[in-house]
Amino acid sequence: MRVNGELKDLAATVERTDDVEPVAVSSPDGLDILRHSTAHVLAQAVQRIRPQANLGIGPPITDGFYYDFGVDEAFTPDDLKAITKEMQRIIREGQRFTRREVSDADARVELVDEPFKLELIDLKGGTAAGGEAAEGAAVEVGAGGLTIYDNVDREGQTVWKDLCRGPHVPNTRMIGNGWALQRVAGAYWRGSEKNPQLQRIYGTAWPTKDELRAYQARLEEAAKRDHRKLGKELDLFSFPEEIGPGLSVFHPKGGIIRYEIERYMRERLLANGYEVVNTPHITKGDLFMTSGHLQWYAEGMYPPMQLDEVVDDAGNVTRQGQDYYLKPMNCPFHNLIFRSRGRSYRELPLRLSEFGSVYRYEKSGTLAGLTRVRGMTQDDTHIYVTEDQVEGELVHSLKFVLETLRDYGLNDFYLELSTKEPGNAKFLGDDALWESATETLRRVAEGSGLELVPDPGGAAFYGPKISVQARDAIGRTWQMSTIQLDFNQPERFELEYTGSDGEKHRPIMIHRALFGSIERFFAILLEHYAGAFPVWLAPVQVVGIPVAEEYADHLQGVIDRLKAAGVRAEVDRSDDRMQKKIRTHTAQKIPFQLIAGEQDRDAGAVSFRFRDGSQQNAVPMEEAVDRILAAIRGKALIDTAEDFA
Repeated sequence: MRVNGELKDLAATVERTDDVEPVAVSSPDGLDILRHSTAHVLAQAVQRIRPQANLGIGPPITDGFYYDFGVDEAFTPDDLKAITKEMQRIIREGQRFTRREVSDADARVELVDEPFKLELIDLKGGTAAGGEAAEGAAVEVGAGGLTIYDNVDREGQTVWKDLCRGPHVPNTRMIGNGWALQRVAGAYWRGSEKNPQLQRIYGTAWPTKDELRAYQARLEEAAKRDHRKLGKELDLFSFPEEIGPGLSVFHPKGGIIRYEIERYMRERLLANGYEVVNTPHITKGDLFMTSGHLQWYAEGMYPPMQLDEVVDDAGNVTRQGQDYYLKPMNCPFHNLIFRSRGRSYRELPLRLSEFGSVYRYEKSGTLAGLTRVRGMTQDDTHIYVTEDQVEGELVHSLKFVLETLRDYGLNDFYLELSTKEPGNAKFLGDDALWESATETLRRVAEGSGLELVPDPGGAAFYGPKISVQARDAIGRTWQMSTIQLDFNQPERFELEYTGSDGEKHRPIMIHRALFGSIERFFAILLEHYAGAFPVWLAPVQVVGIPVAEEYADHLQGVIDRLKAAGVRAEVDRSDDRMQKKIRTHTAQKIPFQLIAGEQDRDAGAVSFRFRDGSQQNAVPMEEAVDRILAAIRGKALIDTAEDFA
């Protein structure tokens, strides 16, 4: 239940004057409680089987939970089976989760054999070295006092306990049978490679068995759509070991998809009043000191390169070298372009846009195909506006973003508003400016008519942001475009324009990335379409398949006309049998297979075969060409004969 806005166990005492709300297990809070309770059962089961296992943390996560363990030997698939059986026994036992408050000193005594728990207690008190607690540790310790949850059996005996803030379900039987363990992974304690590596067991939990099965079916479908798998099958991109982790190369077929993505985006930019700029990949470190990135983002940057040192013949340094960095962001460069000459209010809004390559030193364990890389190309735009232009430009930007994403085939959106965390020193600037910027973004987001979800503490260090969240073909949510207000960088770079009053004024800056990165957007589209792209994005749009070699020239005439119109088309003149050619090109997800035999040749026609195996026969050549070109212009998704009707 929620009591006066605070989540509490159902066993908590409430007063008549309290505002009490029920928390359904199917709600977001209810699912977190269910999953965290299941994580406790997992930890208890592990310690029944391996009593010497040390407990890390076990938070709920999206669609599931995990628990970290310090063990001498890694868990095996057979271990997971044994742990699952033990969890089933604990759930059937109906143990009660009972909460009690403890002092720091008492908690240290009770948990003396749990070194990771002791470290969390020390971190809570600020006495341990090494910075903040691990992500997810908030389920164990927080700003208030410490609590321990005892698992009590039907005889009233405490059979297990864990440091935890709660709340939990009343007893283990309520967890039911809608859960499953999924996999084991390595994880450094508190996310640092300097700390011990633990064993992390992932699981999922749902209110019912049917919901679990539906989730597992979604996972199976997602596995089929995995962009890393499709990228290899369709020969689109790779990550050569010789280059390094997180650094991709695009093969010809992937390259043409990427070209089309970028080409259309550039068309949209130029048609909507954006200026195209270009900036280098490296810069002296002073630039990122001015922007604040070296103070607040250094861990995400590649190490510096010491360059430009001059040494004389005697080995004496006559000119000191300087640190150069690969750029993680484009915005400081765009600020320099703005500052390169005097600016008038008549030039604003000034929209500077670049497909800029940036480099971020992501930890190797966080890299994930094209969705998390170290080298990426951002479609980065920075818009400089007067104060009275802010709201109108935000509306313009959000409209531009949504219209463009719809053209790429994404249509199901909601918005997230990311704000600063009060008291967190990483957020730069005056609180009043933050509040004003946040409220402006809120008005724009609400005015869009889309659902708005809060994201407390999720802002960039320089300002709040709206994020466009898009659901793909199988219902997964991806963060797409971001629109961020920034009062700080114009101040740090001393940007100015001359107003209508003849005085100097500080512009306000809007950061807007529509794709996030080309690489990530490529991966999202690849999974959204399961590799079967709309015709305009397909690497090969049309392939001609003659029933026999004597009909190849007839098809070549159609293909040549299409190629002259800019269509990516070819005739398969290989020695393979026709049926094998059809299977090959179907597997490559080519939208249009044009087949011709004697009747088609004699009638001056072709037959269409589509991705699902359906056909349209005897289509006159002139009509075939016109309809293919229309499908490309219309950005149509053609999988069946019905789609092409």
